[in-house]
Parts: sequence; C-alpha cells; structure tokens
Amino acid sequence: MARSSNQKLKLLYLLRIFREETDEQHGLTIQEIISKLGSCDVNADRKTLYQDFEELRHFGVDIIREQDGREHRYHIGSRTFELPELKLLVDSVQSAKFITDRKSQELIKKLETLLSRHEAGELNRQVIISGRVKSMNESIYYNVDALHEAIGRDRQIRFQYFQWNLKKEPELRHGGAWYLLSPWVLLWDSENYYLVAYDAEDQKIKHYRVDKMLHISLTDRRREGQEAFKAFNLPRYTRSLFGMYGGDETRVTIKAENSVAGVLIDRFGKDIPIIPTDHEHFKTMVSVAVSPQFLGWVMALGEKVRITAPDSVVQKMKAAIRALSGQYNDSQEI
Repeated sequence: MARSSNQKLKLLYLLRIFREETDEQHGLTIQEIISKLGSCDVNADRKTLYQDFEELRHFGVDIIREQDGREHRYHIGSRTFELPELKLLVDSVQSAKFITDRKSQELIKKLETLLSRHEAGELNRQVIISGRVKSMNESIYYNVDALHEAIGRDRQIRFQYFQWNLKKEPELRHGGAWYLLSPWVLLWDSENYYLVAYDAEDQKIKHYRVDKMLHISLTDRRREGQEAFKAFNLPRYTRSLFGMYGGDETRVTIKAENSVAGVLIDRFGKDIPIIPTDHEHFKTMVSVAVSPQFLGWVMALGEKVRITAPDSVVQKMKAAIRALSGQYNDSQEI
C-alpha cells in the first residue's frame, strides 16, 4: 500500500497501537509511538501526535499521560472490559460444559483482543476442573442462534432429538420422528442449555437439551401456548426440577435437622417456610418434580432429612430404597 494511503489511516493505526501495546503497566514514549507508526508506513512527529491524542480523546478513547523519569509515557486507561472482568468470562468459558474444547479456545482468543498483548497472556490460563466433560456437539452454537430467531419471529420449530447409545454414537429418539414445538425460553441450568417449549399435542410445557437437538428449522406456523406461558413461572419451574429431570410437580413436606437448613435454602430459595418442630428439627414445604433424581438427592442427605407428606411421595421413597437395597443384595450379580 502506498505511503499516502497509509497516512490517511494514521488515527486508526495509532488507535490499534494503543489498544494492542499499552495498558496501565505498559506505556509508550512519543519516540516509541513514532517508531511503531513508521513500521506501518505512517509519518508522525511530536506536534501532530499531540493533536492526534486530542482527537482520540474527543472520540472517547481514554489516553493517559504519566511521568516516567524525564520522559512521558502514554497508555490507554479504561477499556470496555477490565482484566478481572475478562478473567471471569474466560473462567466461565473454560468451565462451561456445553462449550466444546475447540470452541472454548476460539472464544478465548477473541476475548484476548479486548486487552493489550501484555495482559492477554494472563487470559491464557487453564481453570482446573477435575473430570470436566465438555460438549461433543459443535452445532449447539448454531442451534442457539436458530432458536433465538424462532422466538424473535414468533415461529414454531421442527427438529430431531438424539441420545448416546452403547457404541457412543448419537441415536435418534422415537425412531427419528420429527418434533414440532413452540419455543419460548432458552435456559442455562445444570451446566447445559435447555429449550423450554410448548407441546401443542400434549398441551404441556416441556424442556429439551439444546446440544441434543438436530436439524432445527423454522416453520411458517405461529407459536402456540401463549396462555400457558402467561402463567408460567420459570424460577419456580427450575427449582422444582433436579438435574432438569421431569416428574409430577407435588407439594412435598420435609422434616430436617437444623444443620441442613442452609442446604434446603440453597436449593429451593429463601422463600421456603422454616417451621420449628423442636429444638433440633424443623419442617418445610416445597414444590418439586418428584423424580428419581429428587429422591436420590434426599437419600444423599441421609438421616438428617425425611419426607413426611404426601403419602404417595413417602411410598415412592420407600420403594426406591427397597429397590436400591435389593440391587446391592450379595446374592445378586450384574
């Protein structure tokens, strides 16, 4: 490119130098800035640079001048994202189960461009999460985009759904049948993305793992289920589910030791009633989807927690305990 053409791009090159080369710990002298502009075939001198700095400040770029011995150094001050904020985002990207390893690295590389090259190195770190299983389906990013489009355009969607088989291969559910649903909400829970949608055939709100949805397409049909979603309480819905496994939602009474009050509050929220029954115990009532996962969660708390009502749930717990005990009977082999 000719020198004259580059000269017209002087402010853009100068802005790139500030963004890529400077931060609070790394400033540049006037001479260093002139040299770096020169490597871009851009001529500069002190007088014109001072004018350029003012132009950039007027544009909204936070250019700071600091004394360094006998010299002054210049650097960018505030940025759209500060280093601690980007570290938090990187940790989230690396630890998110629904993002594949390859996509995690791509996203982190893009986040690095929001910092100087000096600070960018601090983002290239590994969050140690033992045994973390990352998603194996790259299409999730396109799925999320398609679902947002469908919701924005008020359209139903058509897709297939799969599960992993013993050969570690995706296997279409229901013999490859197509699902026709009205998408309403995208939800990130239990480290996965879920679509919450209305099934007109069953007249019921359901949820689906986004990374297990295939061949999503928008239809010409407008969404259904508006009335159902007017009365839909998303926080209550997610609190009632365990690991996003469904079940019949039931008002369950639980008696527990005082020491596990925090566990129940963490799981169901601060709005649950805490009713003392004696000096060491209390009872509470929560709305939950009574699934094997919920019963297993109660079992994991051991003798400190007991379901007392309704009787139908108590019987389900007793049956689950008997089945589990029988599974570990010494006379049985698997």
